[in-house]
Amino acid sequence: MEDFLKSDCKNCFGLCCVALPYAKSADFPADKAGGEPCHNLCVDNRCSIHNNLREKGFRGCVSYECFGAGQHVSQFLYEGRDWRNNAEHSSEMFTVFPLIQQLHEMLWYLYQSMNLKETKSFQSSLQAIYDETIKLTKKTPDEIINMNITLHRSRVNDLLIKTSELYRKKTSGFNKRKKGRNYIGANLEGANLIGANFRGVLLIASNLRNADLRKVDFIGADMRDADISGANLTDCLFLTQSQINSAKGNIHTKLPSYLEKPDHWLK
Repeated sequence: MEDFLKSDCKNCFGLCCVALPYAKSADFPADKAGGEPCHNLCVDNRCSIHNNLREKGFRGCVSYECFGAGQHVSQFLYEGRDWRNNAEHSSEMFTVFPLIQQLHEMLWYLYQSMNLKETKSFQSSLQAIYDETIKLTKKTPDEIINMNITLHRSRVNDLLIKTSELYRKKTSGFNKRKKGRNYIGANLEGANLIGANFRGVLLIASNLRNADLRKVDFIGADMRDADISGANLTDCLFLTQSQINSAKGNIHTKLPSYLEKPDHWLK
């Protein structure tokens, strides 16, 4: 995976801790408005409870992933000018950040699609929209705010769906079950789910222990508290670090090479 699509917090101004709102819930202990700094954010942009986020009720922070948008906005678009000393542009910066996050997430999925042998027949289309997306991330803040990101996402999504269908084409029939079915709290322990389509599916608190999840499409799947201990997720599609961070697993969980096992799995 491209390095610039991975979060580099030391080169970011803590944008996710300021720009984004959150509401009191199972993922956060209190409300915070967008543009308001989290009370755990230090002046050096570090988190004062980083090593204890889950224990302090900030599970949403553990599972968040900006796909490198934070450092891009901080160091490239605003050339190292911190929002603290750039008051006249801080609101604009907070608006631009989630838009760049969306574009970088698209790049993450497109990059994976481009590196699959199954997409050989439309590699040129994938490369073209990948390059176009890169150009969008380098526009001026005002141009980024006014772009039609919904239209661009739709064009990207068409290619991601095509990628998924071809990648999973010769796998099991599990993906032919009722489209859109959710599996909140479902017991799928040890199940053969090779090639399943979990696009946008709710897998919250599901039991996927020792399940075979190879070649599964996970794009947009909600994996909060899903137990994937001992499960095999190698060669799965469109799985992100944030989804893994929100799930439960152990040292026996098999992940794609570009993802890391979260610290809380090893405690």
